[in-house]
Amino acid sequence: MRVPSFDWWRTVFWLIPAIAVYTIVLGTLSIVSSFLERDGRFAHRCARAWSWLILATTGVQVHAEGLERLGRGETYVFVSNHQSIYDIPIVFRTLPYQLRIIAKASLATFPFLGWHLKRTGHLLVERESPDPARILKRWSALLSRGLSLIVFPEGTRSADGRVGRFKGGSFLLAIQTGVPVVPVSVSGSRHVMLKGRLATCPGHVRLVVHEPLPTRGLEPTVRAARQLADRARQAILEAADAG
Repeated sequence: MRVPSFDWWRTVFWLIPAIAVYTIVLGTLSIVSSFLERDGRFAHRCARAWSWLILATTGVQVHAEGLERLGRGETYVFVSNHQSIYDIPIVFRTLPYQLRIIAKASLATFPFLGWHLKRTGHLLVERESPDPARILKRWSALLSRGLSLIVFPEGTRSADGRVGRFKGGSFLLAIQTGVPVVPVSVSGSRHVMLKGRLATCPGHVRLVVHEPLPTRGLEPTVRAARQLADRARQAILEAADAG
């Protein structure tokens, strides 16, 4: 019989209870604030605090590069590779923008976390039967309020660390709204918590913000979206090779 590792015991009896407390407390503050503040900016501060607490408790240190490539007060569509469940707190804590995530609608059923997403302006999509017109309307409304979006265009976490093919839907929406796409590379998070493994480990993560890719002037076609997706993926692949 295999004896569970120290990281497993630490995760089950320390990290999971601690993260549950963070989620309940900050989720409650976020949900209450949503009845008083329509733009969700305080709720986003709760999300950033939640992210910081998770990273600090786990022992994850993030080294960010390329933030100087971004314009202050600008609105972007950030697209990132997806190695770990920890990518979300890493991105939320590191990028100094009001972010709203594009996620599957089933997350809305999760207590506190899902309620936060539903109440504070995040874009939840039915993967089985998406409504393109509704998604574009919600996408445009978020961007018009000066909010930036974060998308994981692989659609799921990588099991082996390789960057999968990017789906073109988010890139087509970016072209239709004329908002620059910013590739974001995350490396090292996979080893903090491997897909399918309960144990978490302290670690060092590198996050690289690449040059924004302009979308204005591009034709809103599937082909143009596919080309833009390939450019974003290539930037992320090059950073992974360099790291």
